[in-house]
Amino acid sequence: MIVFLSDTFEGSVHDKTIADLTPYPLAEGSELVDDLGFLGYELAGVTHTRPFKKPKGSKLSAEQKAHNRLVAQRRIVAEHVIRSVKRCRIVKDTIRLWKDGLKDMVMEVSCGLHNFRVRTTPWPSSHS
Repeated sequence: MIVFLSDTFEGSVHDKTIADLTPYPLAEGSELVDDLGFLGYELAGVTHTRPFKKPKGSKLSAEQKAHNRLVAQRRIVAEHVIRSVKRCRIVKDTIRLWKDGLKDMVMEVSCGLHNFRVRTTPWPSSHS
């Protein structure tokens, strides 16, 4: 289920840049599972769970690899939600709408359709 949506940005804008510009309404004590694209991004009072980055010229330990697998298993749920939103082709194609707010509205409608599908389709709870 999608409960938060930031403003839309062009595809060339890096995820960390968007995160830096967006005030996320996460409660103190929340956990944020993110990826290596968010290195250097921190929210006060929020625990960040990220995979380990392979050191240059070295290898990850067995424990680090196991941690990365667990993080990937948790992140795949979010990736499936993103894929579900992109079922609306207008979201994944270039939107040539010039009027202010229309790109955000298209994304809001697509997320609303995803939430509708989740509520009306008997999927396992891991797909919400």
